[in-house]
Amino acid sequence: MGLFGSKKKVEESVSGGVAVLADGTKIGIARRVDCLGVSCPRPQLMTKKAVGEVAVGDIIEVLADNPSSVEALPPLCDELDATHLETVKASNCWHIYIRKD
Repeated sequence: MGLFGSKKKVEESVSGGVAVLADGTKIGIARRVDCLGVSCPRPQLMTKKAVGEVAVGDIIEVLADNPSSVEALPPLCDELDATHLETVKASNCWHIYIRKD
């Protein structure tokens, strides 16, 4: 065990899937960023990396269970040339949808 506990494997990018937004729009997911169990600022850094790696128009789905990360990601989109499409609350986490502009 290290100084800050054991390292947790974090899945930064899984591709594929389809999501349905509240208005019924179906969107294809280019990249899924799994930030479950991860605290700030790591979700923001992981999201920034993912946005930088996808093509313009691609949509990223960020899974987060840390409320402060959920609040921090939409404003971050302005800095990333991206658009926050929607945040959806699930039973154990939030799904945050971001499109690269």
